[in-house]
Amino acid sequence: MSTSTRPVIKCESVYKIFGDNAAKILEKSGGKVETAALLDAGCVIGVNNASFEVHKGEILVVMGLSGSGKSTLLRCISRLIDTTAGAIFIDGEDLLAMNDRELIDIRRNKMGMVFQNFALLPHKTVLENIALPLQVKGMSTRDSMDRAIDMVSLVELTGRENDFPRQLSGGQQQRVGIARSLAVEPDIWFLDEPFSALDPLIRREMQDEFLRLQSVLGKTILFVTHDFDEALRLADRIAIMKDGVIEQIDTPANIVFSPATEYVARFTREVPRERVLSCQTIMGKYDASAEMSNITVSADAIIETVAEPVLTEPKPVAVTDAEGRILGVLDSRIMIDALFSETQSVAVTN
Repeated sequence: MSTSTRPVIKCESVYKIFGDNAAKILEKSGGKVETAALLDAGCVIGVNNASFEVHKGEILVVMGLSGSGKSTLLRCISRLIDTTAGAIFIDGEDLLAMNDRELIDIRRNKMGMVFQNFALLPHKTVLENIALPLQVKGMSTRDSMDRAIDMVSLVELTGRENDFPRQLSGGQQQRVGIARSLAVEPDIWFLDEPFSALDPLIRREMQDEFLRLQSVLGKTILFVTHDFDEALRLADRIAIMKDGVIEQIDTPANIVFSPATEYVARFTREVPRERVLSCQTIMGKYDASAEMSNITVSADAIIETVAEPVLTEPKPVAVTDAEGRILGVLDSRIMIDALFSETQSVAVTN
């Protein structure tokens, strides 16, 4: 994930209020949002004072129960619905100030969207479904088909190019939807419960596919889910929503070990530490004179993904950064302490 100074997405005090009286109440209050007055008037607050940033290459997972406001927030940021108050910036541009033409342009060229409903056209083949948004943009049939073939390969559906949606499994249909959204090469990728309609095994496979694609493409992603396990697995950061309010936005480890509210704590009480702690948070000091294992693990790797090889390795395992530099070591003793010690202090860092 990049840490460039200017965020790709920036929200400032975003509100979305549903109700016939909302506009009138806001006008009387001079544009100041008074939650109590709006609720008393029978309004529903879908998003309540949301402020946050998403940086280039980051996966922000927005999660909460049904009715929490997570999908409403995504639709505000993609401007599928209009906000009631606040400001939204995409790459520094004021999204809410854009006219229809500018909005169409930014959706076609910067945004990709995937929803729970695959929305594939049943009378078109896999290739034709993927090529469609490119043809809408004005690309020739030949060029759009060439690009669609590349996308088929990317999502590993080679050999199914000429199949119709009815001939595909649910997971394969979702891959087509993902390929179609990526065909326009968006900078920002919005995904709203994309895997929730899938069977558990297929859902896991699609999460693997999603992570594989992100490792290749490095998109800036806003991913909506109600599944905390899915959020832990996919997120760089998680935003937990309740009644339109972002209760906490933080790294998975900080969400689990330092919940900001009781509501967040209820989500995290039963989460095993190995699912959120990275190798860097538990590693020991590196001794250059020690005989090391031939295997290495990434500092960012979650320990459940490396526990087995470390536990079965008699020599210390090097923990390395992206450039291959050794930052510390893991061994069976450190891993056992991390997995089973109830008294171990956990130092969580951003």
